[in-house]
This record gives sequence, C-alpha cells and structure tokens, in this order.
Amino acid sequence: MARIDESRSFIPVRIAVLTVSDTRSPADDKSGQVLADRIVEAGHILAGRDIVTDDRERIRDKVQNWSRDEAIDVVITTGGTGFTGRDVTPEALEPIFEKRMDGFSEVFHRISYDKIGTSTIQSRATGGVVNATFVFVLPGSPGACKDAWDGILKPQLDYRHMPCNFVEIMPRLDEHLRRGGTKTG
Repeated sequence: MARIDESRSFIPVRIAVLTVSDTRSPADDKSGQVLADRIVEAGHILAGRDIVTDDRERIRDKVQNWSRDEAIDVVITTGGTGFTGRDVTPEALEPIFEKRMDGFSEVFHRISYDKIGTSTIQSRATGGVVNATFVFVLPGSPGACKDAWDGILKPQLDYRHMPCNFVEIMPRLDEHLRRGGTKTG
C-alpha cells in the first residue's frame, strides 16, 4: 500500500507551470495559480511560470526550452486538452515525448470520474518524458489541476512516497543519452 517513509528526507523538485490559453493573463490564470500554490505548499520550487497561446509551435518551443534547462525537473501544462479547434496541447507535445506515460492519463481519468462522472472523457490529459524531464498535460480547469496535483503529482513527486516515486528515477531518465543516444527536439 502507498505510504510516506518518514525515514527518508524530502527532496524539493524544480517545477515549471505553463498555462495554454488565448484568453488568460497572469491576473486571471486560476489554474496556473492553483498549481503554483500547491507546488510551493508541498515544499517544491516553482522554477518557471508562463502563459502561451493555443499554438502548437509556441507550446512545443516553450516546453522543449524548459526541458533543456537544468534548473527544471518537471513541466506541468494546463489548458488545451479538450476537443475544440483551439485545443492543441496534446498534439503539440505528444510527438516530442521520448516515452509516453499512459498510466498518468488512466489514473487522472479515474480520479476525475469520481468527481465529474462521464464528463472526464472530454479531457485528453497526458504525460511523458521530454529531454529527461517529466511533462504533464492537464486540463485548464482549476478543479482538474487540483485533482491531478492532489491525487497523482503530489505523491509521485515526493521522494518519501513508497513503494516508488518519480523523484528516485529522475537521475536515470537520461540513461539513453549517456549510452550514446541523441537528444530529441
């Protein structure tokens, strides 16, 4: 069963938050603020925060730049996961995933289903690894951001979480690069 191993020290993770929206500004970015607040409250470092429009190239460029920044371990995006014409965040990011995290989407939908029922199918939340950096793509609603953080990301980004967590495998995400592979992007 999942538990916190109090004999292990907490390790802060450096996390960047990207809001994808044609209409949000820093003053009214509720979803980005929910994530930023929860990141800091959990003891992690808010390593970056930005807003880009619903444009594939701008989304991809920002995430790739952050993934190459040694001061950032994790990127969380919020917005652009629905089905309307402007919702392009999964299309922007899934092609650059070195590894896709299908379980993230499945667990997110399980948590979301308990809160909003079948409406969860209107989200295309996803996750993966880009340049040895975890990337999580969340819907643009504050509630969805709370659910993803509280139910998945907070425990998985805590080194003390057992039986396993993302933090303990972070140093090995670039093994393919150290074996002579090439960086993507």
